[in-house]
Amino acid sequence: MKLLHTSDWHLGRSLYGRKRHAEFEAFLSWLVTTLRDEQVEALLIAGDVFDTSTPGTTAQQQYYQFLAQVAGSSCRHVVVIAGNHDSPTFLNAPQTLLRALNVHVIGKASSPEDEVLVLRHQGVPELIVCAVPFLHDRELRTVESGETPEDKDQRLVAGIHDHYARVFAKAEQERAAHPDLPVVAMGHLFTTGGAVQEGEGVRNLYVGALGQISSALFPSALNYVALGHLHVPQQVKGGPLIRYSGSPLPMGFGEAAQQKSVVLVDLTAAGTTTRLLPIPTFQQLVSLQGDWATLQERLQELCAADTSVWLEVTYTGAELVENLQQQLEEIISGTPLELLRVKNARWAPTVPRLQHPAETLEELSPEEVFQRCLEHYQVPEIQQPELLQAYQEVLHALETEDRLEEASA
Repeated sequence: MKLLHTSDWHLGRSLYGRKRHAEFEAFLSWLVTTLRDEQVEALLIAGDVFDTSTPGTTAQQQYYQFLAQVAGSSCRHVVVIAGNHDSPTFLNAPQTLLRALNVHVIGKASSPEDEVLVLRHQGVPELIVCAVPFLHDRELRTVESGETPEDKDQRLVAGIHDHYARVFAKAEQERAAHPDLPVVAMGHLFTTGGAVQEGEGVRNLYVGALGQISSALFPSALNYVALGHLHVPQQVKGGPLIRYSGSPLPMGFGEAAQQKSVVLVDLTAAGTTTRLLPIPTFQQLVSLQGDWATLQERLQELCAADTSVWLEVTYTGAELVENLQQQLEEIISGTPLELLRVKNARWAPTVPRLQHPAETLEELSPEEVFQRCLEHYQVPEIQQPELLQAYQEVLHALETEDRLEEASA
């Protein structure tokens, strides 16, 4: 059989308030075409179909429309498990109806009999799938009084191992009845050594525990393991056939440089082979940083390319730039570039400290406080006199306003 492994769609996700429905629509359209062109027979979606437990109507429409399109293709089976972003109840709601389209949804942890699927075509068994959704703490253990964080982690890890062991035992029973069938596993969890990207939005629930889940959890007899939860496409250490497909779209600017992909899995009598299929970029994200001259140069280059780009800009220069965002907007005005986020690295969230332990804020004049701020943020000396003068004018205006209010009272 030929399988395609994908995960972490996060349908409905936005980026700094910018809706991404068009990107998701383009990806799903590409995926339908890919399933047809590659003659894929089973699609594995390893969790986080939606970005929230209460997806909007557009995200729901995209999901169900996609499943309807797949039902009319060469893809005979679709298996969907819930991720930590998904609502188990919401995913499971149309379970019976979707099964008529050969779409198997496992939204909530249940018995091994429900999570081990024997997929059939025209009544003939052709694949065993261990479909384990994201395992929530409450499904694996009961809270005991006096337990330490270490106790909680150990019991949670033990619960995860026990759940998977029972599922794999059931799969072995099914394989004993059908010796020639391949067995693949699906899971949504964080394995030891998994790489994450800054800003990718992975909720590291139970980091102390889930980070300790070793690839040894998965028996070597499995023909392939399709994982979700991490957005960086990667092979899990210890098993060439244990993979994260990664998210199909960059979830943030930290992932902008990643080549996103899905995994094409070919199960043959000779063994399992995998191939990464690169996903096109549907919306270019660019993160720029530098001083004012560098930012101007890079923005002008992007403007000349005349391509739709969403921008994150970080100013790291030494000099103060007046109305930073406004000046950036003026440079890209009339172009397909869109500024989503502006950061000024000079204004880090730090507070100047008092110079002496016995010193109090009340002992300092407003001018002295302002001068220390200038020094703390390393404002160039050539700019300090003008800024101090402007600050004194503001203080004078405030004092004048206070005196006028007192006189009128």
